[in-house]
Amino acid sequence: MKIVIVGDGKVGFALTQQLSKEGHDVVVIDSNKNVLQESLVTLDVMVVHGNGASLRVQKEAGVESCDLVIAATSADEINLLCCIIARKLGHAHTIARVRNPEYAEQLFFLKEELGLSMMINPERTAANEIFRLLQFPSFLKRDSFAKGKVEIVEIVLKENGVLDGKQLLDLYKIAKVRVLVCAVERGSQVYIPDGNFRLQKDDKIYVTAPTRDLAALIKHMGLYTHRIKDVLIVGGSNIAYYLAADLIASGVAVKIIENKHSRCMELAELLPKASVIEADGCSKSVLLSEGIESTDAVVTLTNIDEENLLVSMYANFLQVPKVVTKINRTEYNEVFRGKGIDCVISPKLLTSNDIVRYVRAMQNTSGGSVITLHRLVDGRVEALEFLATEDTRYLGQTLLQIQLKPNILISCINRGGKIIIPNGETTIELRDTVIVVTTADRPINTLNDIFEEPPVPSMTYDSTNCI
Repeated sequence: MKIVIVGDGKVGFALTQQLSKEGHDVVVIDSNKNVLQESLVTLDVMVVHGNGASLRVQKEAGVESCDLVIAATSADEINLLCCIIARKLGHAHTIARVRNPEYAEQLFFLKEELGLSMMINPERTAANEIFRLLQFPSFLKRDSFAKGKVEIVEIVLKENGVLDGKQLLDLYKIAKVRVLVCAVERGSQVYIPDGNFRLQKDDKIYVTAPTRDLAALIKHMGLYTHRIKDVLIVGGSNIAYYLAADLIASGVAVKIIENKHSRCMELAELLPKASVIEADGCSKSVLLSEGIESTDAVVTLTNIDEENLLVSMYANFLQVPKVVTKINRTEYNEVFRGKGIDCVISPKLLTSNDIVRYVRAMQNTSGGSVITLHRLVDGRVEALEFLATEDTRYLGQTLLQIQLKPNILISCINRGGKIIIPNGETTIELRDTVIVVTTADRPINTLNDIFEEPPVPSMTYDSTNCI
């Protein structure tokens, strides 16, 4: 597919990197020559210098003949204008990054008139992710499938924990609910395990489970179960606003530390039930005076990664039960984790996942396209949800009869709202939604992509095959 990306900032670069990696013909438009040069050299994509909302620039980038335009500049209005012009030029799908909370309701109302295929709000998406993590503090990551009925959660195994040294065959006896470990990260290695795989301390395991069973899973695995009653947010960004509103609505006490007076006044007006403190959230004395030692959770949401990391490391040092860190420069994730920064949120990667899912669905015209896509283990593993259609091969056959490609696991099936953790006798039926976990070294666009190709029939007669 030919894709034009307007805006080469954090989100634009992440999208360019992923989409070019998947083999798409990507053209990047930006008004900053320096960032374009980096993309040109690093990612080997075509670049066009200029204003992405200019008709001349869009024509130079070939928008008239492209399949998709993604407007991801820092200005909402420019993004919307880019999409309107792109729709007038050709028949491309259009995706606009829209961050201003005031626009959300209006744009949903005007989406069809503006010709928008999709709107993305990285801050709203990140806030939703953090809120879900705070609901179950034991999990480092939560990804939802089957309209919220199934989740894949990330857990770290502690020394002498109930799973330390256990084989996956014994998991049901311990968890007492039907779950499936679909991926294991051990040091620098990633495994798509089978039942004989033996777990050990410090493994990070990704567990597929029905959402209704998460509380029981936590209880039987002896994980931390303390309910979060108060949250300290460092940084008064849009993410902080969205998150605080959600937390307050759920009965959680919220305190926000922000150093800009104007933003503090704005947040105090928008969130009358929150405590808004005008101070330096990176100051040790400020954090102590605001009760960081006794809070249930700390979320660092400043616009500077180094500040978020510093405060999060201090909160971990004080043994705050739950710490969530927003990071933009995700290439250093493995270093952060070694320093106790385990629960990391990246708005640009969350947005990238949503758009890549949309792109993969666009590529497929025969049914069975991607419904949901999440990346695990720093992007090295993908979990995808597909709909089984009339074109899906092997319908009605048991999983024992089906040969999957290497490093692919069917982790869950949703059949009319009934959640099935599969075994060898499970079948895939028409209209099932199927959750597949695989290594991310090859993109999977349809459900049929997970199956090994059937062998070509031999024309040579072989008497040994006779019965």
